[in-house]
Amino acid sequence: MKNRSQAEFVVLMAALMSIVALSIDAVLPALPNIGEYLNLTDPNDNQKIITMIFLGLGIGQLIFGPLSDSFGRKPIVYMGFTVFIVASIICITTRSFEMMIFGRILQGIGLASPRTMCIAMVRDTYSGNYMAKILSIVVMIFILVPVIAPTLGQVLMVYFDWRSIFLFTLLFGILVMFWFWLRQPETLKPKYKIPYRLTIFKTGTLEFFKIRSAVIYTILSGLFTGSFMVYLSTSQQIFENQYGLAEEFPLIFASLAVSVGLATFMNSQLVIKYGMRRIVHTAMISFIGISLLFLLFFSRSSNPSIEILVGFFALQFFTIGFLFGNLRALAMEPMGHIAGVGSALNGFISTVMAVPIANFIGGFVVDSVTPLFIGFSVCGVLSLLLFYSNSSTVIKILRGT
Repeated sequence: MKNRSQAEFVVLMAALMSIVALSIDAVLPALPNIGEYLNLTDPNDNQKIITMIFLGLGIGQLIFGPLSDSFGRKPIVYMGFTVFIVASIICITTRSFEMMIFGRILQGIGLASPRTMCIAMVRDTYSGNYMAKILSIVVMIFILVPVIAPTLGQVLMVYFDWRSIFLFTLLFGILVMFWFWLRQPETLKPKYKIPYRLTIFKTGTLEFFKIRSAVIYTILSGLFTGSFMVYLSTSQQIFENQYGLAEEFPLIFASLAVSVGLATFMNSQLVIKYGMRRIVHTAMISFIGISLLFLLFFSRSSNPSIEILVGFFALQFFTIGFLFGNLRALAMEPMGHIAGVGSALNGFISTVMAVPIANFIGGFVVDSVTPLFIGFSVCGVLSLLLFYSNSSTVIKILRGT
């Protein structure tokens, strides 16, 4: 039963990550309904229902990553999903905004387990540019969820109510867990298991911060994750409130997700030939250029037409599609000996960086999208400067490696 193909492994890893995406993206069309049910008066409070799950994801990775280096990947996945079940029940039953936020943070903590273990299991199995290729394929399949999730959420609300979205996500997760239990063998080799002791995390953390490239690529991930999280948390507000496109929102969201998916597919084909660093370098310059181009033409006027805005977003997220998987793979590349702790710290730092970035920039998005592109520009420039600060990276780019 455990003899499964590489294709099944990739799809299963994508399915594990998809529980996270479904918990975020399917809720987007329901934000006004949830806000009304919880008696929210400030539309920006709705953004926290999205961003707080990311805070939980960051915290959870610190818990589950180190434990997985001692007890294996599979038991930790089950532990995290148990937390997710409890959190989902809280979200479904609460009438309090504070408890909803608590439930979303707890959902994130639980979902940090399959998300972190997915990356760790890929790192256990592959390395180098081929690891980046596998991660790109996983992300490409994973991107299919944001394509359909908002539409799914809207359909569920038409026939039921917003609670049904949380229930559907829970049932989907149970099916994936059953598949995972049935078909996925443990990937952590016995010789790499670290006997559990309270100092594991301290030792792994000290080791992580000694690896300069891992720290730099982790911070870069945080800056770009923050940029993307701003869009996730404000997209419903932008398309429904600023443009009056409530019914078209799921289609617009899906089309932009396809842009990211196309880039990750292309990356899986190109990364072996050109290498991760060269692709990341080109994508970062493109990301900055697109942001500055928008500000040059549209920052002094009202919002551009929806066609122009979607076009800019599509180009921006196309470049992001080349960054996510490669930056994660570059950070993980030198951390095979501490893959669990390394993946946890990578995810925690990048996510905890991203949440305040998204909340800060999102607070300015009221009647214009210009703050988004200002935020994109600043994050992009800071990332490029940090990228250049690693001299070994520059040398490897010049050598074409």
